[in-house]
Amino acid sequence: MNRFEKGLYIGSVCIIVISFLYTKSNDYLTLFASLIGATFLILNAKGNVWGQVLTVVFSILYGIISYRNAYYGEMITYLGMTAPIAAISVYTWWKNPSKEDKNVVKVNHLKLSEYIFLLIISIPITVLFYFILKYFHTNELYLSTLSVFTSFIASYLTMRRSEYYAIGYASNDVVLIALWYIATKKNPEYMSVLICFIVFLINDLYGFINWSKMKKYQEK
Repeated sequence: MNRFEKGLYIGSVCIIVISFLYTKSNDYLTLFASLIGATFLILNAKGNVWGQVLTVVFSILYGIISYRNAYYGEMITYLGMTAPIAAISVYTWWKNPSKEDKNVVKVNHLKLSEYIFLLIISIPITVLFYFILKYFHTNELYLSTLSVFTSFIASYLTMRRSEYYAIGYASNDVVLIALWYIATKKNPEYMSVLICFIVFLINDLYGFINWSKMKKYQEK
């Protein structure tokens, strides 16, 4: 990591820990999941395959946290979609290293037709999840459904090694910030989760910037 990335990571960890201590929460699972999240984000931004390994771990922990708050959409999305796709991404990233550094994934160049295909298949999947989440009386149904849409797009683009994966996750972060803001108003202990996704948003935006640079460098 360069100096900026070290500062971003250390700052992310400090903000998460301070917010946890500020709320005097005893939910150490949330703290642990948030720290795992900050770690996999900086690794993903670097194109390091271990970031996807930690994504699987985070997805399991976040699924448990979401279940406790009746955010069944988040639970189903991360356990049933994000975690499995991240596991596949471990393989696709590992099998496609860059020529310059075997620890860094080779950024893929997707055709416009594949982005259109992704959008087309995302719509029926999102509609299906809407009725599933409605059946389980999911809190904040519309936001939870929107989270499914953005998560699927982000996960797919991650698996396909596109730099736009980070834009997908940044969009998802905005939705999750809204979801956990609502939860925090009901229970202040969830403030650390809210802060976590604000940190995620900053890291994902940096991930897009860094992957764009990686792509240009690798093409040269």
